[in-house]
Amino acid sequence: MYTPKHFAVSDHEELLRFVRNNAFGQLTSSCNNRPEASHLPFLVAQGGERLLCHLARQNPQLNTIDGQQVLVIFSGPHAYISPRWYTSPGVPTWNYQTVHVYGVARTFTDDERLMSLVNELSEKYEAGADAPWRPEYSPKLLRAIVGVEIEITEMQGTYKLSQNRPQQDRQQVVDALTAEGEIAMAQAMQRWNNA
Repeated sequence: MYTPKHFAVSDHEELLRFVRNNAFGQLTSSCNNRPEASHLPFLVAQGGERLLCHLARQNPQLNTIDGQQVLVIFSGPHAYISPRWYTSPGVPTWNYQTVHVYGVARTFTDDERLMSLVNELSEKYEAGADAPWRPEYSPKLLRAIVGVEIEITEMQGTYKLSQNRPQQDRQQVVDALTAEGEIAMAQAMQRWNNA
């Protein structure tokens, strides 16, 4: 991923934090000689060494993904940035946060592992509910999915949050984004620019 150095994030723990907090990603692989992508929730596993997800058994990505180098893209908040918000000269741009994770994919169909995966996903997204839903999948339902484990080989992060602008411009961008309701991007800028 092209990343100018002032937007690059390489801290492994920060990248894992981002992935955990923005865990709905795009799994991309080569399928029938063209790129293919599936949009899926992921879990970070084994201390940040692996990603886990599952695909519908009918998904064509399953035909070629086992053993393949794949790319998973995780996106965070993003917003248009107008030069009218700057004190100094500038051009229109877009602020965003994204992490690219590369790794080797392996599929699995073991009922116990699949049940563990869907239970963990459910626990993560049902957390905080007054009466959390608990999965009770039969072996027949589990056979409708295939698990995918991705051994992480590389992570790249880009947080383009106006770091190349003077402090006054950054604050004016935060104020303008807040006024326009782009709260998540304003908060990301404040957090990262004050770190």
